[in-house]
This record gives sequence, structure tokens and C-alpha cells, in this order.
Amino acid sequence: MSAVQIRRARVDDAAALARLMADRAVFAGLMQMPYVNEEAHRARLTESLVPGKIDLNLVAERSGEIVGNAGLHPCGPATRRRHAMSIGMSVAREAQRQGVGTALMQALCDYADRWIGALRLELTVYADNEPAIALYRKFGFEMEGRHRAYALRDGVYVDAFAMARLNPNPPAAQPA
Repeated sequence: MSAVQIRRARVDDAAALARLMADRAVFAGLMQMPYVNEEAHRARLTESLVPGKIDLNLVAERSGEIVGNAGLHPCGPATRRRHAMSIGMSVAREAQRQGVGTALMQALCDYADRWIGALRLELTVYADNEPAIALYRKFGFEMEGRHRAYALRDGVYVDAFAMARLNPNPPAAQPA
């Protein structure tokens, strides 16, 4: 098995991302919908590259194939929430439990902690997604609450956890 390479997503990755998200084993663990639209992915990637946007969209490649993606996004336009970013992630069925999620999460946390000065990272995860919860805990995410009947998944309302992590080494000014 070759090593995983992490890079910033490009607009021409839209087709590969649409294929990744079309797999029921992938989209069922996300807040995504079936019948993925490649053009919607292309539009989102194009929008994220507009100057001044601070969104970060990454892909994980192995042997030239995209096997995962992750994003770091502002939590919203509120000035008092500028310190917080939200995370989303997906890993191809055939690449799950092989270090792809770890590589993506490491890249997101490094970028958030060391390059943009984010203080808080937040995410929502289905309560029954034990592998994802274990990954997030490994990176210092803590459970903050349970959302009951949070989302409709395949005809059933399911719970989700709110998880977050604070920057373990928040930026400080260099001593004079």
C-alpha cells in the first residue's frame, strides 16, 4: 500500500469527489445527500478558491487516486465567532481504517493551529460512528453534547454528537 499524500483540492477534483460521495458507505456517515452532483462540487471548489476565502479543502491521494477529503470552514459570518472553524471529512470505503482520516485530520489541525490561529475546531458526528469518534478523540476533540434526532438518515432520525477541540498551544506574541 502506498503512502497517502495530502494536498489542497482543485476544481478538476470535482468528478473524483462526486464519485467518493456517491458511495452509500461514505455518504451515509455524512450530512450529505444521495445523487451527488459533480457540478455542485465544482461550484463549491471554485467558490472556495475566491481570494479572501479562508476555507481549506484538502484531498488525500494514494497511488494517484483520491481516497478522502476534508474541509475546514468558518462557522459563520458572526464577528464574535471568527476564532471557530468547522470540520467535515470523508474517506473512501476501501481506504477506511488505513490512516487516511488521521493524515487528513493532522493536516487540518496543523493548518488551523499553526497558520490561521483558530482557537476552536468543531464538528458534528453521528452517535453511532464509533471509528470517526475515536479518530476525533485522538486529536483532542471532546464531547460537548448530543443532538437527539439530529438528521434523517435512510428513513430514520439519528442522534449526533457535537464535538470540539481548543488549540492546545494558542498563538502568542514573540517576546521582545
